Amino acid sequence: MARIRPFRALRYDVPDLEAVVAPPYDVISAEERRRYLDRSPYNVVHLTLPDSEEQAANDLAAWQAEGVLVRDPEPSYWWLAQDYVGPDGRERRREGFVASLRAEPYESRVILPHERTHAGPKEGRLRLLQATRTQLEPLFFLWEGTIEVDGLGEPDLRSGGDSLWRLDAEFGDALTEELQDAQLLIADGHHRYETTLAFGEPWLLAVVVPTDQEGLTIFPTHRVARSVNGAAGTPIERPGDELPGPVLYRGGGSYELLSGAGLDPEVVEAIHPDGVTYTPQRADAEAAVDRGDAEGAFLLRPTRIEDVWGVAQRGGVMPQKSTFFYPKLTSGLLMHPVD
Repeated sequence: MARIRPFRALRYDVPDLEAVVAPPYDVISAEERRRYLDRSPYNVVHLTLPDSEEQAANDLAAWQAEGVLVRDPEPSYWWLAQDYVGPDGRERRREGFVASLRAEPYESRVILPHERTHAGPKEGRLRLLQATRTQLEPLFFLWEGTIEVDGLGEPDLRSGGDSLWRLDAEFGDALTEELQDAQLLIADGHHRYETTLAFGEPWLLAVVVPTDQEGLTIFPTHRVARSVNGAAGTPIERPGDELPGPVLYRGGGSYELLSGAGLDPEVVEAIHPDGVTYTPQRADAEAAVDRGDAEGAFLLRPTRIEDVWGVAQRGGVMPQKSTFFYPKLTSGLLMHPVD
């Protein structure tokens, strides 16, 4: 059973919320980090990507003393709606609820992973959690369920395309009951989930998104490779937006359809390309090859949600960057102290 509870959120009390929020730490480049740090002395990136863990802890304490960050007096659940335009140009809305979720070992089969992790990022996130004793960023979970929320009125918090409403106690009780027999799938945040388990304080900040909604989509993450390691496929004409399978672009308008067992990211992983970088934009992947920056680009189809669930429920994991849930969750809207 997935255990959730309301929490006393730590949140900004500033005139311009957009000046202090940011994307998750792991999608911010060094140049973007500098821009966020310069945007406001209170931007959340000072906490999520600090010069040191000690500095993050000092800033967190100072901002609370100054009243820049305030702690809600009562615990609450929240409803989150994200209005966005996807990489395909379509407008959508993705919705879910925000709660304190109890982290469970994977062996319990309550929380399921779907991607592999690496030790380096987990070590850094653990030091940060130990220093700040605060879940600074939400983790993204999927739930094969349905919830309808009507009559919310004006949001309590709004920033960009994000809107947040506090939920009343009656709705919170219904949530708790709904999730009693639920399995949850980690959509984004595997490293931070495993960090929470290592920290020993089991409650974390979770956004749980029901899968039965049109606004939940997965986009592909294409691979740009310095070396394609001898990969070869069947030559094809330039494919349209709907790829026939995993495709290798060699530059100069040359495309090859690849064959192999498994989902598209698994087919590419079996080839063992070298010097791989990632991009959600097909045009950027092809441009890198045409510039001579890479030998080839592996163009992938989106991984279907049901395939992700299938891998996880079999106890398997997929290669890194197999799924691109868009948009990312915004950091800085709500934080979750662990005490």
